[in-house]
Amino acid sequence: MQSKLTRRGFVGLTAAAAALSARTARADAPADAAPEAFPVDEVVDDGHRFFGTLSRGLADVVQEAGRRWGLPNAYVLGQEASAAFVGGLRYGEGKMYTRNAGNRPVYWQGPSVGFDAGGDGDRTMMLVYNLPAVDSVYRRFGGLDGSAYFIGGFGFTALNSDNIVVVPIRTGVGVRLGVNVSYLKFTDRATWNPF
Repeated sequence: MQSKLTRRGFVGLTAAAAALSARTARADAPADAAPEAFPVDEVVDDGHRFFGTLSRGLADVVQEAGRRWGLPNAYVLGQEASAAFVGGLRYGEGKMYTRNAGNRPVYWQGPSVGFDAGGDGDRTMMLVYNLPAVDSVYRRFGGLDGSAYFIGGFGFTALNSDNIVVVPIRTGVGVRLGVNVSYLKFTDRATWNPF
């Protein structure tokens, strides 16, 4: 029995092959591909699931960051701990999510110096803007940070490097008060070296 490939069958087969090819290309996107932007609603929904009952005000923070920097093309969900007395250290780990370039584990660490004392443990969501390629996150991002925690707290700041902006949104517990100059160094492996 000989089967004929009709025009409709050919179009259907071509469409299925194109869809499979697009899905495979998306899953195997190279590390130098620029991640696509996330809609604000998707980021807020993921943040609410991540922060849980501590997420009051998250939508306002994400909206304000979006007003300033546009739509993020990556974000990180993770945990961190920090402590300071004039000088301080911060360590964290999480996973960076992108729409078209895959998800990967990230680690961050960094020193701070300033009028700052106390310690805190946080759940952290970091919005990443203008990321040209996934591997571009592995660098130092510097900025000014302020903390006011007494038992619990919620806040955000902005760090940048070249044209890339990272906006950590933190909520957690601890006792900390102050302002400092700091940087975060992102790596693909955990390390104790903050420099």
